[in-house]
Amino acid sequence: MLPIADRYEVKKIVNKRRIWTVGVVALALLGGAHAGAQSTLDAVRGKGYIQCGVNTGLAGFAQPDSNGEWRGIDVDVCRAVAAAVFGDASKVRYTPLTAQQRFTALQSGEVDILSRNTTWTISRDTTLGLNFVGVNYYDGQGFMVPKKRKVKSAKQLSGATVCVQPGTTTELNLADYFRANKMKFKPVVIEKLEEVLNAYFAGRCDVYTTDVSGLIAARSSRAPKAEDHVILPEVISKEPLGPAVRHGDDRWFDIVKWSLFAMIDAEELELSSKNIDGKMNSDNPVIQRFVGAVGESGKMLGLDNRWAYKIIKQVGNYGESFQRNLAPLGLERGINQLWNKGGLMYAPPMR
Repeated sequence: MLPIADRYEVKKIVNKRRIWTVGVVALALLGGAHAGAQSTLDAVRGKGYIQCGVNTGLAGFAQPDSNGEWRGIDVDVCRAVAAAVFGDASKVRYTPLTAQQRFTALQSGEVDILSRNTTWTISRDTTLGLNFVGVNYYDGQGFMVPKKRKVKSAKQLSGATVCVQPGTTTELNLADYFRANKMKFKPVVIEKLEEVLNAYFAGRCDVYTTDVSGLIAARSSRAPKAEDHVILPEVISKEPLGPAVRHGDDRWFDIVKWSLFAMIDAEELELSSKNIDGKMNSDNPVIQRFVGAVGESGKMLGLDNRWAYKIIKQVGNYGESFQRNLAPLGLERGINQLWNKGGLMYAPPMR
């Protein structure tokens, strides 16, 4: 018989091997389950359309027009993916989601893409099981007040009632800002955008806070008189807004990511919906790769090689989307200009 010490060491080795074996078996089972699961791309192709989670109605980002057609820069991301996958940007169905509904809808598979002016944060990117594909609008949180209150700065808002939506970074930033500046406030928390805007414009609260783009859109499209409302100069946070997909499906992640990048890259290459047909025989090797005349970018993504061409032909480049959806509301490009024009919009090379 082995000495007690030796028997203890043997037991440790056996236990370690058991743990290692259990781990390997678990990984194998998980791998098998994953391998047997239908990919998002296959599921989308099977049903013939992309289900896109969007805002319940935010001008410039996602809102039905007078004909019931969804419009906005978030909508254009979904249309771009449909153009890449199906060759038809119209093969999208839209699910309007509140801030509190949006993550569950994506996690559960109710939607294939969440393109709903959503801020990219570490908690959402990790513990919520989301993958943000990029940023389609760089924003920051601000405050809007009635002009008649004669408020010039957010530092004058102590004691104010503030309209805010729950389940948002806006709600957290609001509390942080007032605490940091040793001010008090009374939140008026309302889930639905329609109702929170009605409350603000009816005078139920002194202040409305959300992303600056949302303030501009609300003032432009919803205020009885836009000139009666002032957006204060303070921007209290970073809000990189972008589309997201579920963890665990890298192929779908790649497709949605590069669909957004194609729109940004096309603007830099000066390719638009109006001129891209005339660029098909360009001598520029970068443009040749972009339109699919050379290279195998489509094969890399599991798509037709002209996937990027179809996006730009049917949806347009990022600049076209911005001009079509946001410029009419009074939003300027600012930091959402291309990197080579002083902004932050930058797409990796397509090679």
